Amino acid sequence: MTHKSSDTADGMPAHDLQTRVVHPRNDIPDGFASFSTPIARASTVVFPNLAALRNYDPHSDTQWRYGLHHTPTSMTLAQQIAALEGGTHTLLQPSGLAAISNVYFGIVKQGDDVLIPDNVYDPNRSHGEWLARNFGISVRYYDPMIGAGIAELIQPSTRLLWLEAPGSVTMEVPDVPAMTQAARARGVVSAIDNTWSAGLAFDAFGHGCDISVQALTKYQSGGSDVLMGSVTTRDDELHYRLKQARMHLGLGVAADECALVLRSLASLKLRFEAHDRSAMAVATWLKARPEVAAVLHPAFADCPGHDVWRRDFTGAGGLFSVVFHERYTPAQIDAFVEGLKLYAIGFSWGGAHSLAVPYRVSTMRTATHWPHRGTLVRLYIGLEESGDLIADLAQSIEAHLAG
Repeated sequence: MTHKSSDTADGMPAHDLQTRVVHPRNDIPDGFASFSTPIARASTVVFPNLAALRNYDPHSDTQWRYGLHHTPTSMTLAQQIAALEGGTHTLLQPSGLAAISNVYFGIVKQGDDVLIPDNVYDPNRSHGEWLARNFGISVRYYDPMIGAGIAELIQPSTRLLWLEAPGSVTMEVPDVPAMTQAARARGVVSAIDNTWSAGLAFDAFGHGCDISVQALTKYQSGGSDVLMGSVTTRDDELHYRLKQARMHLGLGVAADECALVLRSLASLKLRFEAHDRSAMAVATWLKARPEVAAVLHPAFADCPGHDVWRRDFTGAGGLFSVVFHERYTPAQIDAFVEGLKLYAIGFSWGGAHSLAVPYRVSTMRTATHWPHRGTLVRLYIGLEESGDLIADLAQSIEAHLAG
């Protein structure tokens, strides 16, 4: 059964009910305003005419073409991330690792060489080794504290220098300006994983980096429920190369997830500072414990690269590591972690909940010496009351490490 309507007031012909549902003529009054960014969901982008469809300029960031590339919602988020980082262009990715992948495929090709810090985020290490095995690039690891000495490792085929400040498990803080200066002098692109600082506590571009990568999954989301990454640049040509690689890889983000991150950005700085304060309180308490051999927190004077952190950073956030005394076995440390009540066991930090994960650092390093013999536990300090978090650590230490 069909239901025809009479001709419309604007003279358009009457259509069947089903057609009217697909092509509604809504009459929404003007004047509505809210603080939220509207969610523009789209795979199909509608062109006004064929000329607009055919005259697409791949260099342009202002032409709408396909929902995979951007929508008003994702473009709003990209512009805000670029502004937060002091960049010019930001490309959004479906995860932090996808952002790392975008950099690899946008910068290197068969026969090229990549330098990676030996304390790098492990999926970055795995990605580089996969490309070396299957795509004909070379990957070499360097001591993250090498500083200006990185110049001696740069070869004619070196195209990309990865940086991580600090290392997200072992927390060494590299001398980024010295390293980026050496890279730029030899025409090598430098890319930094800037997730630890949330783009707030470290100015990647002010310290010479060409590309800043972040996992927006972390602090920017803040809810432990969104996967997203970003690649930010200031250079137009570099942005275009990365943009083309993203297109070929078919990477895109959903408008609803962009809206969730946008909703969290207004509180980003406040949350980061709250994490920082609590983490300092917890780390200071741990440093005085006899069970602890070392607290690896860049704000502490004995953390490798502390002087660089003090010179170049404005904060530290909630992530740091603890090395327990070597007299405790890995099994005892595992029992300590599992005995915590307020710290969950999980990798993806940046949300409101505290986390604890033990690591076997000796299995992660290939090129540099690890000086500690005890087991490392990485802690992420969430938004719980710091006194409660300290009490939870104390009860698990007493239950599993005392005596």
